[in-house]
This record gives sequence, C-alpha cells and structure tokens, in this order.
Amino acid sequence: MTEEHEATNEELRSANEEIQSSNEELQSTNEELETAKEELQSTNEELTTVNEELRHNNAELRELNDDLNNLLRSVSLPVVMFGRDLRIRRFTPGAQKLFKLIPTDIGRAITDIKTDIDVPDLVALVREVIDTLTVKEMELRDHRGRWHRLQIRPYETADNKIAGAVLILFDIDTAKRSDERLRHAANYADALIETIREPLLVLDGELRVKRATSAFCDQFRVSPDATEGRLLYDLGDRQWNIPALRSLLEEVLPKNAHVDDFKVAHTFPKIGKKTMLLNARRVAPADGEEPVIVLSIMETRP
Repeated sequence: MTEEHEATNEELRSANEEIQSSNEELQSTNEELETAKEELQSTNEELTTVNEELRHNNAELRELNDDLNNLLRSVSLPVVMFGRDLRIRRFTPGAQKLFKLIPTDIGRAITDIKTDIDVPDLVALVREVIDTLTVKEMELRDHRGRWHRLQIRPYETADNKIAGAVLILFDIDTAKRSDERLRHAANYADALIETIREPLLVLDGELRVKRATSAFCDQFRVSPDATEGRLLYDLGDRQWNIPALRSLLEEVLPKNAHVDDFKVAHTFPKIGKKTMLLNARRVAPADGEEPVIVLSIMETRP
C-alpha cells in the first residue's frame, strides 16, 4: 500500500507538473490573444481612418465630376475627348450637333462617328497626335459651308502621361468671310489703282513706299522690288530727295487732308527734267490701321 501510495503521489506530481505546464501555455496563449486583440483594434482604427479618407476622396471626386460636367455643359465650343483606344470619353453639348452625338455614344469608337464636317484621315490624325505629342490644326468647312478651325491636342494626365486626345472646333466663319471680303476689296483696289495711267505711290506714315503702280515704275524706269519698302527720299540714288516734295509731305500735307496740283520741277539723272503736278491724300483705314498717303504724279508743261 505504501508503494502504491508513493506511485500515486508520483503520478499526481507528474499530473500537477503537466497542469502547471498547461497553465503556462494557456497564459502564453492568452497573452498572444491579448496582443492579437490589440493588433486587431489598431487595424480596425487604421481601416476606419482609411475608410474616412476614402469617403472624403469620393466626395471630392463627386464634386470634381460635377464641376467638370457643369464646365463641359457651359462650354459653347464643340469638344470631344478620346482615350488611347480612340473611344469617346466625354463631349460638350456643342459637339452633339456637329458630330451627331448622343449621351449613349460615350465609349463608342471614333470610326463610328458620322459628322457634318468632312475631316480627312481623322483616325490617322488622332493617332499621330497621341504618338508624337504634337498639336494638329487645319481649316475645314461643314456641310452648310461654314468655316471651322480644327485643333487636336494630346490628352495629358496629372502625372504627365498621355491618355488620349482632345478634339476642338473653333467657329471662324465670320473672320474667314471677313478676310475674304478684305482680300476681294484689296484686289479690287489694286485693279483700280493699276488702271490709273498717272504714276501713283502709296506711302506709310514714315514715308516708305507701300505700293508703286506700273505706271510709276515704267515712267521713272525703276522696278517694284527696288521701290516698295524703301523710304521715298532714298529711291533711285536719292533722286526723289526733292526740297519741294519734302515741303509737301512734311509741312503742307500734315495741315491739310489733301493737296491738289502741287507743282514740282526736278531733273532726274536718267530721264531728264520733269515738271510735275503732285496730288496727295491722307487716307485713314476704317479698321484703325495706320493712315497712308496716296501720292499721284502727273507730268505737265513747265
């Protein structure tokens, strides 16, 4: 019995040691659980912070998107934005009519667009802008005959990456037709001037020759290239540096809108002595440009 009692005590001591070891393991596990709990709480706090930041960023993105949509709706210019895949990303209301677009066209390929303006090689132009980062411009007419200036620019992101292209159309019809009218008017004026048989010069405010008619060049044996753009007094080895002519242009004409039959006699090296009646007019262009002087020369008897 004593031996059995001792064996039992030994087993109890062994069991007690195992229990103590288990308690230590449980305590260590409990400490690990506490540490994991603290880590989870810290992670939850970080996730909460990240979630707040995401909500704040989403609110900013919604606000920026609203700003962009309002800006695009308020822009009267036709603007279409394409991605690198040449699909439509956004467009302004002004582009809807010219490019025949509807809201569901976002995401469509550029090749599906049927416009009121014939743009030659539009796909190739857009691809070239994206690949070379160059701006392309050209003047075009729509099916109604109105003039537009087409501009294609690279679509650049905030981190300087090219994400597509932006197509813009500027209405230049009024300016284009105004230029055409001015060109026709200039051609008409040139034709009228050339029909005048008397020599005629058009001078700017500094008395440089802006225009010399054929009659002037023929009569005084000079070429247009040697005359136009030069100071009047320097023409033909300064043969037009005539005191009476200086008096007319620098003293008489500034006090009068026009001068008629101002008589000048002068001997020219190549063509001899001439007696001339000079008629001068100061002309102020309607578009506010610098006034010019029209000087006509009529040969008369001494």
